[in-house]
Amino acid sequence: MENNVSPAKSGILFGVLFGVVMILEFVIMYIVGMKSLVGTSVGLIVNLANYLILPIFFIYLGCNNYKKNINNGFISFSECLKTGVSITFIAAFIYALFNVIFNYIFPEFINEMVAISKEAMLKQNPSMTSDQLETGVSLMKKFANPLFVFPVTLAMYSFFGLIYSLIVGAILKNAKPQSF
Repeated sequence: MENNVSPAKSGILFGVLFGVVMILEFVIMYIVGMKSLVGTSVGLIVNLANYLILPIFFIYLGCNNYKKNINNGFISFSECLKTGVSITFIAAFIYALFNVIFNYIFPEFINEMVAISKEAMLKQNPSMTSDQLETGVSLMKKFANPLFVFPVTLAMYSFFGLIYSLIVGAILKNAKPQSF
């Protein structure tokens, strides 16, 4: 009888680590001051890290950990997908939950972000009418609602996790030989 170990064991560990890293990035940026970072390359770097570099890094680590330390050097394509999606889903859940709690504790944060975005919109397009500006601001406020942010964050990171897991799975897969 074959002993199957769930990829979730590796997924939970690296998902929690990824979620904590994203929270630490957010807290550091909040302490430094978001307003001072607008218009700099720091925001671009953080977004690139959160949506491309870190997910691929943690999915690779999680799949490699499952392959080498849990499953005796073997990992199938489907196990890579399960591990990768679970890592990004857990990380997104932790980060989204933190975001919701943070916005309830510091409700002025959303207003600060809206004001910063409003300034950036006016700077980028000085001929913008007040109606256009108010429409943009009202959309930002709707999309900043925690009831909207939570499920969108989960869906978005899970989708990215699926795509990146396909890539990592193609690189790492080493299926067990079938015995008769």
